[in-house]
Amino acid sequence: MSTALKDMIRNPTVAELELVARYAALKADVRRERLFEAFAQTGLPGRRTEGWRWTDFKTAVSSLDAPKAAPARDPLVRDAVTTLRFTPSGYGAPKALPAGVKLLAKDEVQAMGGAEAAPLGALAAALSGGKTPATLLVDVSAGAPVHLHMVFEGPGAINAARVVFLLRPGAELHLSESHLGGAALSAALVEFTLNKGARLNRTVYQIGGADEAQAVTALIEQDASAASVQTVLAFGAKVARIETRLVHRETGSKATLNAAYLAGAGLQADITTHVRHGAPSCITRQVTKGAVLDGGRGVFQGKFHVPRTAGQQTDASMQHKVLLLEEGAEVFAKPELEILADDVQCAHGNTSGQLDAAQLFYLRQRGIALVQARALLTEAFIAEALEGAGALEDVLRAEASAWLNHAA
Repeated sequence: MSTALKDMIRNPTVAELELVARYAALKADVRRERLFEAFAQTGLPGRRTEGWRWTDFKTAVSSLDAPKAAPARDPLVRDAVTTLRFTPSGYGAPKALPAGVKLLAKDEVQAMGGAEAAPLGALAAALSGGKTPATLLVDVSAGAPVHLHMVFEGPGAINAARVVFLLRPGAELHLSESHLGGAALSAALVEFTLNKGARLNRTVYQIGGADEAQAVTALIEQDASAASVQTVLAFGAKVARIETRLVHRETGSKATLNAAYLAGAGLQADITTHVRHGAPSCITRQVTKGAVLDGGRGVFQGKFHVPRTAGQQTDASMQHKVLLLEEGAEVFAKPELEILADDVQCAHGNTSGQLDAAQLFYLRQRGIALVQARALLTEAFIAEALEGAGALEDVLRAEASAWLNHAA
């Protein structure tokens, strides 16, 4: 490895040197270089990086040795839905695609706006290629609603993938994603451009082991009257971050960003969002619910940015509520409103607490065991955050219920 490459990251760790070596082995490309340089400004982000002090990838990812455990099973896979699969050893897609969908697997790296603001998204884009496409472009045209499923799983050292969706005017996409771990470091970048009147329903399921690091970055840009609904269920990993950066680009755009996280001992789940109201009369709704056990860590960081002129008539609401199920549970939350416009309706809330003792007593008096009673109350608490998943809501609730009955 050349000195110049080693010097891209200041005081690199063993894992960062392995990432540099992976980058150096890929096909040279000016845009790939630009993306890796954006990542290299921080390296693996950690406590000293703004926005990452509670989600320390630099410390957690000490090396890139493949985990011993196999990837988790996929509860979202359905026979009738086309599945795209991304692994360290390659990419797979069926030959037959739904009507209105075109796939283009490109060896060329595509530019990424604002790469410095999303270092692990930039890393995913820089390391995609080789056995997988540098960029997979998915074009969805208007017509009947399109249903797709994506799976990201190991085994291996690094699983990096980049998928770019273009939803044409009036198109409707129902997308589910399963991020199942199995690699030492999984980094996925999923980008969406919603043209006028397009509709996106995105459901994300994340689970990983205590020796795995996962980063799922989504960039969403919405034109006039476009609408998106995002639902996330995260169980965390040694360190895991589900990050969404959304821009309302034109008037009348609407977005719902809901999430639930359940973190057990030795696991961390981070839900981070940034929404820019870059056009008048746009709407954002966000509800995040969490439950954390002893030794687990939950992180919520949400920010609404409303510019002075473009953000007039903004209607935005952000709520984060979490249950600390046991002594020793940790939760860090940072909800933010940056409002420069003066004609807006914006609100945010952040609460933490424990299960209601009176409700537990009520259920126990009716013969329900303590473990089941705790699970029932916690499932009811997070249910609101899963309602936008449509046909997959029951699947997500079943996964949450199984975890709660086992963990509680």
